[in-house]
Amino acid sequence: MAGTGDPPRRDSAIAYALAGRSSARSSSLMKSTTGIGAERDVDAHAPANIANTTSGRRTRIACVAIAWLLVLGFVGWIARFYHPGLGFTALIGFPVGSEYEAPTLRQVPHYQYSGSGVYDGQFYAQRALDPLLRDPEVDHAMDLAPFRARRILFSWTAYAAGLGRPSWILEAYALQNVVAWLLLAVLLMRWAPPQTPRGLAIWTACLFSHGMLWSVRFALLDGPSALLTAVAVKLAEDGRAFASAIIVGINGLARETNVIGMLAQPLPRTARAWGRVLAAAVIAVLPLLIWEDYLRSIYRSTIFAGVDGQAGPPGLAFLGTVARTWARLRVNGVVSGTGLDACILLSVVAQAAYLLLRQRVGVTWWRVAIGYVLLMALLDRVLWDPATGALTRVMLPMTLGFNILLLREARPARFWGWFALGNVHLVPALWVL
Repeated sequence: MAGTGDPPRRDSAIAYALAGRSSARSSSLMKSTTGIGAERDVDAHAPANIANTTSGRRTRIACVAIAWLLVLGFVGWIARFYHPGLGFTALIGFPVGSEYEAPTLRQVPHYQYSGSGVYDGQFYAQRALDPLLRDPEVDHAMDLAPFRARRILFSWTAYAAGLGRPSWILEAYALQNVVAWLLLAVLLMRWAPPQTPRGLAIWTACLFSHGMLWSVRFALLDGPSALLTAVAVKLAEDGRAFASAIIVGINGLARETNVIGMLAQPLPRTARAWGRVLAAAVIAVLPLLIWEDYLRSIYRSTIFAGVDGQAGPPGLAFLGTVARTWARLRVNGVVSGTGLDACILLSVVAQAAYLLLRQRVGVTWWRVAIGYVLLMALLDRVLWDPATGALTRVMLPMTLGFNILLLREARPARFWGWFALGNVHLVPALWVL
């Protein structure tokens, strides 16, 4: 079905993204209050009083204007996916035909793609029509139903926002990422206000990152999850450790790895502080454990279907992916789809290297980001494959942490050098648009 909401057609070698291994029916699985003020002062080394000069005020106005233009551009991009009678369901990625659709979904007009444009968001959208897993027809309409059911949070929120009406539920699900993007744009101004060239660059790199745009484009779980992780970090920095743990616990219902946000908890230095951290940890994992118990009553021994494809021996998948990408790069050249793959790999490796080299254990964002560095080392080959779009999505909190911490760099050459290396993912992000 053609329309202005179709994903961009790429007739050259870079057309790999939309028809990757994660299309429908695929088996791939994308799968201390002390020092709080110092933690927030990430731009402490920026030039002083830049806004107090005439040129500084002009710079500030220009940067803010550019930020507004970027937001308007994003909204305009989203508007392309609206179709009369179908709403914004073109963002979800349903395939043509009703073979893999539950009866409830068949009764709701929605946009369908033939070939490219089909992605995993369709499964979570269908799950939103039956958020308590009472209809077996919904399970039959998707691959790995227990795996999808474990990540239930944003199916619940879509159901609630849609007031239980199927057509409204689909619209709510399709637009959740858009709302999360706009809220994150506001929240990021806490750490990286787009009022200076550096702040604008960091703010833009986070919001228009490959992982964020991919999540928005295909109505996935990663964008809203990143927002909740940022909220958890904010609460922890504000000294509201238990509120932060509650957010992490809620976020764990969207993706199990979101519990890494627990690393935002203040560093314990006394026995009492350790007790608080342990209590916060219980709060963070309890919702997931309760939900898993409910799922076990339904799926029994198949509850962990799909887990095997998520992790592997440390570093093995990374080394294999780098070797394969390098071999293809020598054949296809830099200006190719393989070149875009290399940009993705280079960016996440640069981010991880920076976080390992600039260790700031006392900074909340560093602790959360380094948790994702450890996770990255364990990812499976499928998740490491740049063509699936999974790597930058799963590592999105690391990308946020890297960029926010980068504002601490005093030397312009060091700042912009690391910025370029760690954000080269912005190049393939253009093709997501």
